[in-house]
Amino acid sequence: MQQVTRAWFDEVMVPTYAPAEFVPVRGLGSRLWDQQGREYIDLAGGIAVNALGHCHPALVHTLVSQGQKLWHVSNWMTNEPVLRLARKLVDATFADRAFFCNSGAEANEAALKLARRYAHETHGPQKDQIIAFSHGFHGRTFFTVSVGGQAAYSDGFGPKPGQITHVPYNDIEALKAVISGRTCAVVMEPMQGEGGVLPADPAFARAVRELCDAHDALLIMDEVQTGMGRTGHLFGYMALGVEPDILTSAKALGSGFPIGAMLTRNAIAAVFKPGVHGTTFGGNPLACAVAETAFDLINQPALLKGVLERETWFREALAGINAQYHCFEQVRGAGLLIGAVLTADYQGKAKAFVDAGIQAGVLVLVAGGNVVRFAPALNLTRKEFEVGMARFAEAVAQVCQG
Repeated sequence: MQQVTRAWFDEVMVPTYAPAEFVPVRGLGSRLWDQQGREYIDLAGGIAVNALGHCHPALVHTLVSQGQKLWHVSNWMTNEPVLRLARKLVDATFADRAFFCNSGAEANEAALKLARRYAHETHGPQKDQIIAFSHGFHGRTFFTVSVGGQAAYSDGFGPKPGQITHVPYNDIEALKAVISGRTCAVVMEPMQGEGGVLPADPAFARAVRELCDAHDALLIMDEVQTGMGRTGHLFGYMALGVEPDILTSAKALGSGFPIGAMLTRNAIAAVFKPGVHGTTFGGNPLACAVAETAFDLINQPALLKGVLERETWFREALAGINAQYHCFEQVRGAGLLIGAVLTADYQGKAKAFVDAGIQAGVLVLVAGGNVVRFAPALNLTRKEFEVGMARFAEAVAQVCQG
């Protein structure tokens, strides 16, 4: 058999990514090994996806077991795993109904279409404005990337969907200036992940909820990155003192297996009658069985408490590194979605820390050019953490000492 190499990417793949030079072939817990057998501590978590690490035995068992029973039936039939997963999600949240798809982008696409449809049927076609926040990220479909507040991702594809307004995050006065009776929905992340690991101020979130209520607009919470225990709560909205009307989830929902979900209330869900929206693979039994097992493991008080404990590990370690190298202006975030914001001397150099980390044997992320992001497994062990942060300290030294 011909040996696969990293060079193949440049020969056969559409160049939408610029992947690292090493090729991982095996993972266990928060450790990865490449083709040469070199070990890496994974503090990136597949961008907040591998919430239970690599190859968690319970997930592997479920995948194999369900794979021997039923993979796919499409949605002209239902199946047991999708119904069990839906029941658990609605029982644990504000929601009454669940819709399943394959990714966060699809979950957000469904949420935006649902909000527009609900407004159209309830108030009329004139109620079509969607308000979102600058530097937000909601996916890569044309609708979601247009709602996302980063023009670099949405420009260059022709005319964008209309009636989308962007305002600064955590700026309630800016929202007050544009929201009106024409607004059908406000879309926000409880914490902007791609936008720099920037948490919503609880007072801001409460004011957004009040403005939505005053103008008969729906509040959509994009919890693709913050959901499924990432912040130390099952979903991030639970720490803000507000409930959304629609919530989206993906990433950690399947803890590595592709699945997305949209949750909402009965009255809103009712406008999605048969044929109005759908997906071939969404809610397939294989994905839902794995996600149900992940849900059962994550939605435990001990695990969620452990996420908050691990947050203190990171904050203490980063403070120690910063005391020596003075490269971080602040450390922000919640739970195990943490951003180390670079000082003025290192502006635009977040990727340099990622690259140095790879050389040192630790995987971290960026969140824009000025923030180093950590999104590890929620069950990261103390040993894995200590080895990983020792390697990250080496990477910081490499960057700061030139």
